[in-house]
Amino acid sequence: MHGLYAITPTFEQCASDRWLMAQTRALLTGGVRYIQLRDKSCDQPRRLKVAKALRALCAEHEAHLLINDDWALAQASGAHGVHLGQGDGSPADARAALGKHALIGRTCHDSEQLAADAVAQGASYLAFGRFYPSRTKPHARPATPALLTRAKARFNPPLVAIGGVNLDNAEPLIRAGADALALCQGLYGSSEPESVARAFTLLFSVTHKQDTP
Repeated sequence: MHGLYAITPTFEQCASDRWLMAQTRALLTGGVRYIQLRDKSCDQPRRLKVAKALRALCAEHEAHLLINDDWALAQASGAHGVHLGQGDGSPADARAALGKHALIGRTCHDSEQLAADAVAQGASYLAFGRFYPSRTKPHARPATPALLTRAKARFNPPLVAIGGVNLDNAEPLIRAGADALALCQGLYGSSEPESVARAFTLLFSVTHKQDTP
């Protein structure tokens, strides 16, 4: 896992499903390679319909779709994996349901112990944060770039940084060890999502070149 990871708004926050697809297409065109469908509504037919549409859209761009929390929906839609919060079951159970090639992400907040537990349970990547004030995760415990540096030295799975990330504050997280940056409002809230995605993609490229001996 590497680069830009877009997390969709909930259905309540979307102007329409058509809007969601248009924004996602623009982000994928701009370089996003991971999309997470994040919706906790009870409208299961709509969730499945949207998930299948996003899966097809990701396929057009050789990108990956993950489902937040719900590995049954990931199975039904053909998504590439699932992202699990701390209260959403274990990575081991998700792995058993989705198979050895599935991407299984785990929220680790600001905790190396939670990360160690996730690794032991077979998580594909570790998500830390929030790193900055965030409208999506306003009450999450704050994490620091130093946590990413320690986790990079300790764990093998890729690290994802989330929480209030934008173009002005992303570089320290990449330099500290973040393999991917996860954003919701910073991407879907933009009036020019493709341009923002391209700017992040360039930032990754430039930062990694500068850090290469």
